[in-house]
Amino acid sequence: MNWYYAEKGKQTGPVNDAQLGNLLRKGSISRETLIWRDGLPGWVPYREIFGGTPSPDPSTPIDPPSGPEAVCSRCGKMFPLAHTARHGEDRLCLDCKAIVSKKNRPAGPLSAENLDYAPILLRFAAAFLDGLVMGAFNIALLYLSGTMIRARNNASTLPTIEIVLCGVAMLIAASYEGIMVGTYGATFGKMACRIKVVTSNGGHVSHARAFGRFFAKQLSVLPCLLGFIIAIFDNPRNRTLHDRLCNTRVVRR
Repeated sequence: MNWYYAEKGKQTGPVNDAQLGNLLRKGSISRETLIWRDGLPGWVPYREIFGGTPSPDPSTPIDPPSGPEAVCSRCGKMFPLAHTARHGEDRLCLDCKAIVSKKNRPAGPLSAENLDYAPILLRFAAAFLDGLVMGAFNIALLYLSGTMIRARNNASTLPTIEIVLCGVAMLIAASYEGIMVGTYGATFGKMACRIKVVTSNGGHVSHARAFGRFFAKQLSVLPCLLGFIIAIFDNPRNRTLHDRLCNTRVVRR
């Protein structure tokens, strides 16, 4: 009887029963190695034909496995067709199908019970980095104000220019945080620190809430940064005043 066996993804053989048994004894093949001969409906593991022992005497009749079977394209093992499921153009055993389905399942929103709240120092580092970003804009505005004053050479226009530039600076800061948090859940500073802003139940923050949170943050600054200091005493959620007012949380990404 001529047998073929799978070795490194290739068909090898033919070998007779005695040679197949010697390959098992030497460890060249295992009980899980797929084998086939003329008359079998498909490739099957060695153990399903011979069990755990080397192949018997060639005169011993061999009954092929009953019922249609299929090879799982993920683990490479043979299973009864009823114990497999179609996955695209391939078939998977039920265990592999469950694993693939779990991996492909879209991640749901976080819940209030499993939020990983960002520590105070990490939030401070993110605020510092965002301060550097906004500082670059402010320096550009100061340069622009100096240019405008020198061009007009009129000291009486200085208060008006300062008011306009302060309004522009506030608009830029609000747009930076509102758009970034509303779109990505984080500013550049928070992205660098791998934290983000979410709702109290872990959902995405809307643009309206993100803009509102920016203006609420101005209340946290007064008086004496009290709105930020209260986060120290809110373990483990670490909520600031603007987090409380806007019902938001800052969590690790």
